[in-house]
Amino acid sequence: MAADILECRLSSLQYDYIEKIRNINEKKSEILGRPVYCLTHTYGCQQNENDTEKINGMLEMMGFVFTEDRSMADFILFNTCAVREHAEQKVFGNVGALVPYKRKNPELRIALCGCMFQQPHIAEKVASYQYIDLIFGTHAMIRFPENMYRLLSEGERICDISQSESVPLEDMPVRRENKLKAWVTVMAGCNNFCSYCVVPHVRGREHSRSPEKVVAEVKHLVAEGYKDITLLGQNVNSYCRDLALDYDFSDLLREVDALPGDFRIRFMTSHPKDATKKLFDTVASCQKVCKHIHLPFQSGSDRILELMNRKYTAAQYLELIAYGRKKIPDVSFTSDVIVGFPTETEEDFQATLDLIESVGFNGLFTFQYSPRKNTPAAVMEGQISKEIKAERFERLLALQNQSALRFHSRFVGKTLRVLVESVQENQVYTGRTDNNIIVNFTSEKNVINTFVPVKIKTAKNWALFGEIV
Repeated sequence: MAADILECRLSSLQYDYIEKIRNINEKKSEILGRPVYCLTHTYGCQQNENDTEKINGMLEMMGFVFTEDRSMADFILFNTCAVREHAEQKVFGNVGALVPYKRKNPELRIALCGCMFQQPHIAEKVASYQYIDLIFGTHAMIRFPENMYRLLSEGERICDISQSESVPLEDMPVRRENKLKAWVTVMAGCNNFCSYCVVPHVRGREHSRSPEKVVAEVKHLVAEGYKDITLLGQNVNSYCRDLALDYDFSDLLREVDALPGDFRIRFMTSHPKDATKKLFDTVASCQKVCKHIHLPFQSGSDRILELMNRKYTAAQYLELIAYGRKKIPDVSFTSDVIVGFPTETEEDFQATLDLIESVGFNGLFTFQYSPRKNTPAAVMEGQISKEIKAERFERLLALQNQSALRFHSRFVGKTLRVLVESVQENQVYTGRTDNNIIVNFTSEKNVINTFVPVKIKTAKNWALFGEIV
């Protein structure tokens, strides 16, 4: 029997804490003769960015004013990522850089949250850093107002890394910096337990939001003028499997696509073992769902894929790609790939290069394998040296650059519809196509946040260049 829909939202008690903090900040602002400033920074994936937007929504309700200047901040929060060792090292380096600001302003409060601190060994290590005031994991965000109030009113250092269900947060205040793009979480957690990955440990098991909630949020965002909306989940292809509904992610895409308005729908991430022909058929038939699919393959070697616990073969992956290309004209594929997984031989790595050559990806997110504590891969024999990882990594990047250039070159001479995202001082605008290709062009008038036709003149491996028709 499938589970009932689980929901989690801020309680009236948490809103009471928000109001109490607002009163504290108003009094502090009168004393200082200026606003009470906060600064937040996000490491990691789009899900982390979405979480930070919710934290920022609460901070705004608490009366904080946002700044990018660390020297002005009264409260600094880092939302962290645990997927790669490099991401953790980067966080530690930036946390250490906050020490001089704390010495200069002892009233500065520093908080660390997110996936890193859902790992007890990391939380225990950082708890010894006396200049860190608040630590909380992914499951404790619902108690952020309460913990903030205890910190500000009692001066108590707090570490909240309790383990609980990873349930999507509903009806949260959200502060979005970007007025063009928006993230919409459709599910939280992961059930896959890839042998290298800590996500199931720090995000918990899969729980889906109700289709009605997701569609209502997208409808609201479209009404507010958002034109690029991404549906988020660790594995969106598992959407609704935990619910007693005859409904899946493809059904959600069709329902969102039917909403009125001129906007685009993207989604991340799809797991190859759960990607179906129905998904590709749906993308092909929808008008607003982008013709771009992020489908991580991680390795082209079946032996390595089995060690990774990915539950598909390279041949099955290529079959999905072929079906997608057949059904969706000019579809682009991006992917994740890990170099130097334990026991990876030159033959295994060559299979990865062969797959990249065969597919012709628009872009790759490439990583050198790094052990994650409490994962099976971390204790496997046959760990690969840093030197071999680095050498293979460079070869992979060189091949991908060639592959991306070939893919982009096919659009030279074509006119593409571009959603404009930003502009530089020299009136060079940047936007993206329906199939997620970056396009640069010049315009004498302001075309930010609009769709424009651009004729492509030249192609590079990272972008297209053209002019407005």
